[in-house]
This record gives sequence, structure tokens and C-alpha cells, in this order.
Amino acid sequence: MFKLPSIPILKWLTVSLTMASLFTISSAFANEKMAVGYFQHGKYIVTEGIKTETGYIFNQQSNKKIKLSTLDWPPYIGQNLCNKGWVFKFTVALLSSKGYRVEINFLPWARAVRSVELGVSDILFPEYYIEDSAPSDYVKGKRRREVLMLSNEFPGGMIGFLKRKGEKSKFEGNLNNLKGESIGVVRGYQNTPEFDAMMDNNEFNIVQAVDDLQLVKLLVAKRVNLIIGDPRVLRFTINYSNLPAADKAKLLNSIEQVEPEIKYNALYYALSVKSKNANDILKDINTALYEFKNSGETKRILDMGSTECY
Repeated sequence: MFKLPSIPILKWLTVSLTMASLFTISSAFANEKMAVGYFQHGKYIVTEGIKTETGYIFNQQSNKKIKLSTLDWPPYIGQNLCNKGWVFKFTVALLSSKGYRVEINFLPWARAVRSVELGVSDILFPEYYIEDSAPSDYVKGKRRREVLMLSNEFPGGMIGFLKRKGEKSKFEGNLNNLKGESIGVVRGYQNTPEFDAMMDNNEFNIVQAVDDLQLVKLLVAKRVNLIIGDPRVLRFTINYSNLPAADKAKLLNSIEQVEPEIKYNALYYALSVKSKNANDILKDINTALYEFKNSGETKRILDMGSTECY
């Protein structure tokens, strides 16, 4: 005959239900899987990832562990995007092709930057080009290029200003015309070398946002006159948000792009100098970037990311 434990029934049930809940949560992560496929040397290879609390781990059996920090930055990458966005799949494929166990964690950008600059994580991505003069916000007395190594580039997008619809802008292609202007930026973002240098020299009246959505809200609320970023990302971020449809429409109808755009920005991987075997990892990444580009795999993954979910 079944005999209950000696602890009171209510307490026993509470403990049992708590343990069951923890098991269910753990199982939910373990059972949520994702596959990424890529071509290498004429063969199609599939690597499977399991969900963690903040991201995914792929190629678990490998002893070559590498930890990456990223952000929600649609349409390039995002937790709620179809297949997490093309940059997510590209990164998993790129590193898996070199035999790495790939752990990717989604964080607010400032935290992601901090984790890599301090060596808690190995790689920050996607990153814009970092100027030699850019100071680190997290390593006192150091510049970012002293704590981070940049990979070779991969496809990115345009950088430009957005303004409130119907209002005039002083920008006609020369950043010097914007000296003293109130401009919104996302904290920790690189934009363009010239803009970043002028910003670091306090030539603009800068207001910082925590993310792209808050950046747009600063503009619409007239806290700033311009915001800088990838216009495609900024518009996509609004649609990607949890805002009610009416609020999304209001934001989208309140902003417009400033012409001309500033420049095209390629994307990079930024590797912490504190990472074990950092130079070997950087060499592997650059080799894989060359191989993927040369074989057409970069373009295939980018193109698939734009079509496979529609």
C-alpha cells in the first residue's frame, strides 16, 4: 500500500508542485530546439541548438567553447524574428564550420558590450567599425580597440538621420552643420567614425536612449531634433515591438528619413582580448568569413533570411 511521506500533506504537495514546476521550466528550455544548416565543401551540414534562458547553444558536443553576446536588432537579429534573423544563423553556421560550441546570449546592448569588454563573453556582435580613438565605457583608461579585436567585415546597412515628419533639417551632407544640435543615440552604439569622434568631442547635444524603440520615442516627443541609426532597423523595431497597432502607426507616421544618408556601414565581430586563444579564434573567424563569401554561402544565408519565412 502507498504511504505518504511523514511531512504534512499540504507541505508535501507544495514541495512536489514546486519541483514539478522547476522541472517543467527546465524541460521547456531543453525541448525548444532550433536547427541551422549551411554548405561546407559541397556538403549540407545541420547543427542543432537548444534554448537557454537568454539564448541558444549549438554544437554542444564540441570542447571548443565560445560565448557570444548580442542584442535584439531587427531585421538583422532578434529573439522573436523568424529563425532569429539572418545574422544569427550566419554566425552559428560560421563558427560551427570551425568546430566551435556556440553559445549566444541576447542582452541589452550596453550589457552585451560590457560583458565582452570585461572578458565575461568572448565575442560581441554585430558591431560597426570601431575607431582607434573610441574610449571604453567599462575599462578605465583604455580605448575600445585596446580591449577588443575586430574581425573582417560582413554585410551591413546604411546609417542616416531621422527627423520629425514635415520639419526641416540642417543636415545636407556635412556634419559640421549640426554642431550644437540635439541628437539622440543609443547608448554604446558606434555609428560612423566622423560622427562618433565629434560626439566624443562634445560637438553635439547628445541624449542617450537604451534601445532603438526608445530612440524613436525621444524624437517624436521632441526631446531631440534628430536621431541617428540604420533607418531600416529603426522602422522595423517599431513594427517588431509590443506596442498597440495604433501606437505603432503613430510613431511610423511621425518620422521620416533625412537625405542624404551618411554612409554604408559593414558589420564585424568584436573579440575580447581576454578570451583564451583570442588570436586563434580571430583567425578562424576571418578564414570562415572568406570561405563563406568565396563560396556564395554568405549571400545564400542572407537571401534565405529575407525569403524563407514569408
